[in-house]
Amino acid sequence: MAREIDFLFDFGGPNSWFVHRAIPAIEAKGKVKFRYVPVLLGGIFKATGNKPPLMTYGHVAQKVAYDRLEMERFMTAHGISGFQFNPHFPVNTLLAMRGAIAAEQLGCGPAYREAMYTALWQDGQKLDEQDVWTRVLQQAGLDVAALSALVADEAVKAELVASTESAVARGAFGVPTFFLGDEMWFGKDRLRDVVEAAGG
Repeated sequence: MAREIDFLFDFGGPNSWFVHRAIPAIEAKGKVKFRYVPVLLGGIFKATGNKPPLMTYGHVAQKVAYDRLEMERFMTAHGISGFQFNPHFPVNTLLAMRGAIAAEQLGCGPAYREAMYTALWQDGQKLDEQDVWTRVLQQAGLDVAALSALVADEAVKAELVASTESAVARGAFGVPTFFLGDEMWFGKDRLRDVVEAAGG
């Protein structure tokens, strides 16, 4: 039986895109399964005092260059491609992440996540604009009316807040974060470690 790994994600974190792209090949081996857990990265940063890497290290040219090298190495190792840094970064993901909660309730979580990740990190879309978000949903063939209604629902808003608070309580300070039971791993470079720990 495949062991389940919690994958805490926010569409606005580019490293979450890398993990999202790597997951299908890992799951295809049948030993582990990932449970996508939507959180609001901005909320985690606020609660923990953390800051985005580009804000913290953006002035260190060597660090920025090395991070790009690591991105290339990760894509090569996992056979993925198509990444484009979003020209509107950072993008406020509140709407998109509420949509992730709504999509799960409507049973279209995987299709929604794929649409959002592709729009942000391959097509360079500004997903914090309602009309852009709506257009992405339409192009993906998703139920725009149902999703639009749910993202405005107080229960959906509260669920995203609760998920974010729970992540912080478990020790999360950014994304991507993984949990196998109570054990935590952080960052795309720890993906292999958590999969190995799960027996994958």
